[in-house]
Amino acid sequence: MATTTWSIDPMHSDVQFKIKHLVISTVSGSFKTFSGEAVTEGEGFDNASINFTIDPASVDTNQPMRDGHLKNADFFDVEKYPTITFKSTSFKKSGENYKLVGDLTMHGVTKPVDLDVEYGGSEKDGQGNQKYGFEVTGKIPRKEFGLVYNALTETGGLALGEDVKLVANIQVAKKA
Repeated sequence: MATTTWSIDPMHSDVQFKIKHLVISTVSGSFKTFSGEAVTEGEGFDNASINFTIDPASVDTNQPMRDGHLKNADFFDVEKYPTITFKSTSFKKSGENYKLVGDLTMHGVTKPVDLDVEYGGSEKDGQGNQKYGFEVTGKIPRKEFGLVYNALTETGGLALGEDVKLVANIQVAKKA
């Protein structure tokens, strides 16, 4: 059976995250540099093999001082760990959507994660290229990946939440 390789269109995709701060509000950010592809057999994306890479040095929370802190050894340690990678082990259709399971490697630690994928549909762009859209969501338990930094508040509470919410809006097209 013929395979097709689909590349992420970075101009029409984004990778965002959210984490609780002081348990009363949410801080959002994104990664500006990422790439990935899916390899499919036949029609559709069921059982696709998916690889994704993020450059953690591209983190952007709209606060340069915080971004600098996230890049240092307290968090991503981008000098020592210059990439975050994901390699799927399963991509199964569930109704109109998908369940994505794979190995996430971050901060030198590899662990399996389960992600939900909402299928957004397909459409041809202005040049006649068929595009497919997906929204990937999930929670990443940051401490399991060695991102254990936290601070105590005056009342003894933790400054940061345990889980990082991931939201990636992905558009793919056939690899040229």
